[in-house]
Amino acid sequence: MTHDRAATAAAAQSATQTADSGRTFTSVDPRDGSVLARYPIADASEVAAAVTRARPAARWWADLGFRGRREVLLEYKKAIAADADALAAVVSAETGKPHDDGVFEVMLAVEHLDWAARHARTVLRPRRVPAGIPMANQKAILEYLPLGVVGVIGPWNFPVFTPMGSISYALAAGNAVVFKPSELTPGVGKWLAQTWNSIAPTQPVLQVVTGFGETGAALARSGVDKVAFTGSGATARRVMAVCAETLTPLVAECGGKDAMIVAEDADLDKAAEAAAIGGVGNAGQACVGVERIYVVDSVYRPFVDKLTAVLARVRPGADDAATYGPITLPRQIDIVRRHIRDALDHGATAVVGGLEAVHDRYIDPVVLTDVPDTSTAVQEETFGPTLVVDRVRDVDEAVDRANATRYGLAASVFTRNTARGLQLARRIRSGAASVNSVFSFGAVPSLPFGGIGESGFGRIHGADGLREFSRPHAITVERFRPPLTVFAVDRPARDMKIATWTFRLRHAR
Repeated sequence: MTHDRAATAAAAQSATQTADSGRTFTSVDPRDGSVLARYPIADASEVAAAVTRARPAARWWADLGFRGRREVLLEYKKAIAADADALAAVVSAETGKPHDDGVFEVMLAVEHLDWAARHARTVLRPRRVPAGIPMANQKAILEYLPLGVVGVIGPWNFPVFTPMGSISYALAAGNAVVFKPSELTPGVGKWLAQTWNSIAPTQPVLQVVTGFGETGAALARSGVDKVAFTGSGATARRVMAVCAETLTPLVAECGGKDAMIVAEDADLDKAAEAAAIGGVGNAGQACVGVERIYVVDSVYRPFVDKLTAVLARVRPGADDAATYGPITLPRQIDIVRRHIRDALDHGATAVVGGLEAVHDRYIDPVVLTDVPDTSTAVQEETFGPTLVVDRVRDVDEAVDRANATRYGLAASVFTRNTARGLQLARRIRSGAASVNSVFSFGAVPSLPFGGIGESGFGRIHGADGLREFSRPHAITVERFRPPLTVFAVDRPARDMKIATWTFRLRHAR
């Protein structure tokens, strides 16, 4: 689930790139700016070489079959789970998030890896499908085959969970993967690749290339069989343009401006707690973070009071006991400040925080009320610990306003009537929704994840995620000679007459 905002950030590049002709760059801890490690910047030739190495590895991996791949993937899962604290430490150092948040991210990623490994055969195995009456002499077979080599361009905000949502399913489907992590979290990518190589060292089935946006563009242009991208809509358009040069298919998980609807019968304590974690968790740096809340008028004031009380317990900071860490990408701070200022300039009220909540590295929680729908705080992804809370007449107005942006990633509905909640969830224009919780769909491996509109297209996770990294292959096998000769140069008039009579009997009555 998330955002590779740094993929094209020139400012971030100049701040982290070393002086040796731009061939390496440094990873820094956003909590204090300290240097963590130095990594190579892969150029187009190095990316191409990785893809070339991946070709025979992909054939070897595909030839292992579902059972062989499952065994390796489950060993990979065990290795990650056994060393989850070490991986979480890398996540924490490169993103600034508390250690437990990193552990939780690893846990979710492992659940998806486990599901993909165990269910790939069931979802993708060859199966016989009905051939229909006219082709009754044919056996029809549908199978899903590996694409070959998949390029994955990952984000920095959830640097394990999000890219593994593509990597796990691509590997389970029988593909080799070349992974380009965000330049803000290259250590996470290296850790995942090194752990893979400790399990399956003989073939480069999973490789990592590090660098900036140019490295990602080179991967998209390298001739991979599909690109899985996570990032902003603007960057997705640039990746799409590169992929279009070679008609390389793309699955894009982009930004969100997720809405929460609080009905008049909602459990307000539960809704307030969910709004708080959905809005400020990971410092608000989540594409499925709650950014807009529409509350029915009759419960608006008590909800705002409860939300304010919950947020009073929130503490950002650099230590592991903090609720959340710093803003990982420095330039995002200016975007958050701009959105807050725009809302206030257009008549909004800051009931929690305000412009003074924005600091050099950290942003305190902010709650804005009475924000007009034209404000950038409503229409653009903020990606910070801010919440817009507006009152509505009823849930119908809430649905209309929830659907009034270009985004369509996810949403949530809070009501004690779950049947009504389900009905409302279906009316929201999004790729996913939850009733009486937030984020839950992302933690269910059997459910697909992805958006519509500015939030992207294609799906990862679940059976749809496995098929996303496969190609459907249709086969027919003749079982016996057809009783009528209609596919022939010399078509007998009698056979055509019978075929026409049968056609009309079936379809024209």
